[in-house]
Amino acid sequence: MAFVFALSLGLAVFVQPAAAQAGASDIIAVGAMAPDITVTGATRYGVLQDPVRLSDLRGEVVVIAFFFRARTPG
Repeated sequence: MAFVFALSLGLAVFVQPAAAQAGASDIIAVGAMAPDITVTGATRYGVLQDPVRLSDLRGEVVVIAFFFRARTPG
């Protein structure tokens, strides 16, 4: 469980904001299935060598958190 939490924090650091890249018709509705994205993962120990796909975590609880600034308290 700690790995999934750390991985989700790492995903938040490296995921580009989808809304900034998407047009108005590409916005995902609340409660809809998330698109399969591939990102560079990171844990508190560093960046993972292999990319992480959201579909690899199917069946797991995934929290994607967005931070104002990466690797800072604020």
